[in-house]
Amino acid sequence: MKRFIIEQCDEELYTVHTGLALVGLCLNRFTTMERQLAKRVGRCRGISHADVLKSYVGLLSLGKSDYEAITDKIKDEYFKESLGIRRVPSAETLRQRMDAYAEPFRKVIEACAVEVVKKSRAPVSGLYTGHIPLDIDVFPMDNSNTKKEGVSRTYHNYDGYAPIAGYLGLEGWCLEAQLRPGSQHSQKGFLPFLDRVIKKAREITKRRLLVRLDAAHDSIETRVALEEYPGVYYVLKWNPRGASGAELASMVFREGKVTRPRPGKRVGILKVQEEQEYKGKSYRFTKVIRVTERTHDRKGQLFLLPEIEVEGWWTNLDLPEEKIIRLYEGHGLCEQFHSEFKSDLDIERLPSGKFATNALIMSLAVLTYNILRYIGQMGLLGEVSPVRHPAKRRRIKTVIQELIYMACRVIRSGRRYKLRFGRCSSGYLAFRQVYNLLAFA
Repeated sequence: MKRFIIEQCDEELYTVHTGLALVGLCLNRFTTMERQLAKRVGRCRGISHADVLKSYVGLLSLGKSDYEAITDKIKDEYFKESLGIRRVPSAETLRQRMDAYAEPFRKVIEACAVEVVKKSRAPVSGLYTGHIPLDIDVFPMDNSNTKKEGVSRTYHNYDGYAPIAGYLGLEGWCLEAQLRPGSQHSQKGFLPFLDRVIKKAREITKRRLLVRLDAAHDSIETRVALEEYPGVYYVLKWNPRGASGAELASMVFREGKVTRPRPGKRVGILKVQEEQEYKGKSYRFTKVIRVTERTHDRKGQLFLLPEIEVEGWWTNLDLPEEKIIRLYEGHGLCEQFHSEFKSDLDIERLPSGKFATNALIMSLAVLTYNILRYIGQMGLLGEVSPVRHPAKRRRIKTVIQELIYMACRVIRSGRRYKLRFGRCSSGYLAFRQVYNLLAFA
């Protein structure tokens, strides 16, 4: 095997994160970040607010969340030019500026995250029923062994945060991710979040929405609120607290549809109507109940007593029970979106000790997530995609690997830059397709 000679030159000839040019185009074309910052925060001497926030979006696009990662980019001419930055801040400036203006910055970034999806006319795919899914879910983030503000015991039994996020469409466009203390109950402050997310969804699409929630939001106030939104339907997991499994099983197997998937297993499904009162008004809700009874396992091992599992879903959809249950099963896709935030964007352990700053970083992650999702949908699903297996959506990690971390030679001639890719660059055609779409379409 031949040995390589390792050298480093003084000239900046190459970059290994060519895809930042795509991120910069999305930021500068599909958002009004600079104008909103000037209006809400005002201008700043020295390094501008926009340069600070764009620099951090650039870091997140590379899968880095720590402040010190910006140090290597201060002299990186391509990093600055690709994102449209005048001056790259130092790690100290990045930290201090985000601490000082965390709240006004966050409001601007939250608006920009929706702007990217709206102005890019990103595809928003719906379900076979014609509804656009709007999945809302809480997920824990492990920040154990830290003294960060807001870190407390989560329902996964470790110390951290418990943000709540709303995802639109089968692509999983994130409309908002609100950082919360780890011990905060999912229902606390949920209705204002629900209202904001639905309004943001209406900025993007006017089609019927299907809100899907887990059992943590099983309260009558949630159902009443959802009933009041026009064109909004819901499937909400029922929490059978206090319910008698034996009584429900008897009712469902007596009145509902019963199937036997295998010997020793019986499944009953029943749709019921329930009258409930809330603030002096009477409401009628529909609930689908599924009871599973097992007398022995798949191998034939008998149980001393039958195992009874009770599940239920509140809904205002006029569909057969089986379809309602199947629609809710798609809610599990949220877990992948959560993992893309925590692992692909590297924000599970947030870098700041201040809660407000970490909330800002969470919003910046939402903006970056939507940008990378758009780049992936436009470049990694067609015939020119370097990824061979078919898919309806690419993970953020795949987008970073295939289109962000691309090596090329940077040639500067006069006032123009040229990016020259290698002959074996598998992502060249996909990169060129997305760049032409963003820069010239």
